[in-house]
Amino acid sequence: MAEVLSQNEIDALLAALSSGEMDANELKKEESERKVRVYDFKRALRFSKDQIRALTRIHENYARLLTTYFSAQLRTFVQIHVASVDQLPYDEFIRSIPKMTILNIFEAPPLEGRMVMEVNPNVAYAMLDRLLGGQGNVPVKTGALTEIESTVMERIFRNALESFSEAWKQVTDLEPYLDMMEMNPQFMQIVSPNEIVAVISFSTKIGDTTGMINLCLPHVVLEQIMPKLSGQYWFSSRKVPNEGAQRILEERVKKAKLPLIVEIGTATITVGELLHLNKGDVIQLDQSIDQKLNVLVGSTVKFRGQAGTLKGRIAVQIDEVVEQREEHDE
Repeated sequence: MAEVLSQNEIDALLAALSSGEMDANELKKEESERKVRVYDFKRALRFSKDQIRALTRIHENYARLLTTYFSAQLRTFVQIHVASVDQLPYDEFIRSIPKMTILNIFEAPPLEGRMVMEVNPNVAYAMLDRLLGGQGNVPVKTGALTEIESTVMERIFRNALESFSEAWKQVTDLEPYLDMMEMNPQFMQIVSPNEIVAVISFSTKIGDTTGMINLCLPHVVLEQIMPKLSGQYWFSSRKVPNEGAQRILEERVKKAKLPLIVEIGTATITVGELLHLNKGDVIQLDQSIDQKLNVLVGSTVKFRGQAGTLKGRIAVQIDEVVEQREEHDE
């Protein structure tokens, strides 16, 4: 639809043409020029800028969780932070990583499909050296892992996926588990080569060793929760309380234990009388047997009742609930 000009705009345009400020031929040339933007169909962008920002926020939290986890496991200084978040075809991701590396292939139900955590050999072997009692040094020549090394490596990265679930909790509940570990990227085909994936790169430092950990999340796997990665969803979800979390909180509060005290009366005696009390002595209280007893929750009177027994045990029967107003009057 053509843009409609106001009368003032028309007058200003005619005045500019008549004064020579604007050239009519140039206007025609501008109109005739086709405005074309180059678009690469092989590298179609599937993640919006808003979704990339959401992925960045989620995995910045994941980086903090991993820093805490690896520091505790390796008992050394570990620093992890998000270096970049990009979207690119899967085959381009495969070409960008080393020919021999540590590939942890995992799934995260209810999401359908597989994802990959690629760990640079420098980082992986430094972790392995620390776990086996070394100083965190990287061997000069790295080769295939032994059976013991594979078991140790699988265990540490399997547990690292628990932090992945924690980082995604504010978006959706995931149950990630390690499917398999591979070293050659050519043997790993989790999606088609042209499928767009989000690659979150973590800059990792373990002692004096540095390297990258790359998380590859295919768009086809995240597709069902993509609407939740918008800023609008995050804002609305923070305003509206989570009903499930509220219900759990209520259940836990209901199970909280509080001290319940029944006062049968009070009396004042001297220290000398207290020291000479013997079995069978009687202390006269300031409350009649006909009066109702105060029942305190913590230090606050909440009920009144009558003393008695139930199945041979001392008990109290609640007769009334003390209103808040009445409680303050006291």
